[in-house]
Amino acid sequence: MSGATPAYLDESPEPAAQPSHEGPANPLSLTGRTAVVTGASRGIGHALAAGLISAGANVVALQRGTISSELLSLAEQKGVFVEAQTVNLADEESISEAVEAVLEKHQIDILVNNAGTQIRHDSTEFPLNDFDAVMDINLRAVFQLCQGFGRSMVERGNGKIINLASMLSYQGGFRIPAYAASKGAVVQLTKALCNEWAPRGVNVNAVAPGYFATDMNSALLADAERHQQISERIPAGRWGRPEDMAGAVVFLASTAADYIHGTVIPVDGGWLSR
Repeated sequence: MSGATPAYLDESPEPAAQPSHEGPANPLSLTGRTAVVTGASRGIGHALAAGLISAGANVVALQRGTISSELLSLAEQKGVFVEAQTVNLADEESISEAVEAVLEKHQIDILVNNAGTQIRHDSTEFPLNDFDAVMDINLRAVFQLCQGFGRSMVERGNGKIINLASMLSYQGGFRIPAYAASKGAVVQLTKALCNEWAPRGVNVNAVAPGYFATDMNSALLADAERHQQISERIPAGRWGRPEDMAGAVVFLASTAADYIHGTVIPVDGGWLSR
């Protein structure tokens, strides 16, 4: 049979090898890294801080309260530090001061934007000041923190940013138009920053918690009918626990996720599959 050699049999030289990225022996290890976590005093934020510490990371918690004894004990066991930096996420100047204070002391390798707020009203009666308050904390503060800590990551050519999205990034919900709008925007912000920063070595991703038994969902937990409706839709058969979020965040913060950019990982017990 005559003719040119098919492309799939072409034995032309292999392309030049690309420089290797040598990570730790365990690609999920965060040893030697320092992470900032917002809202680590309770709930999901506390569990995320614990997960990062367990993986070997130092943690700076941006929050109003002090570090829990549990996190202090865990950090001591793991030979890392955990400390608090006071911040008011509703105040632009407070955020700027907190970012500056943290960067004066530490190189930040990982940023986890966990803190958020939720206010419920019928949409016809939703006060605009409440709408603004939700957007300020859930979106503007997230962008300001991404910008504040992201600058040095971009300059350095390395860093991991993980934003907390929500099931309301996909769905509209009831009586929470500001929260749904803010969490939809967090996903788009994540993608926008990915487009700019992925070529500079910074991974920007998000995780979307499903229905978790936390203070933020206290109204749903107290509503027997709505609680049953939600529970019946979750294939895993239960609501999430704060510690269920830690694995996804540790993964995205690690070298195992170096080629993952601009994605949203649902941690929802299968909710979106129904």
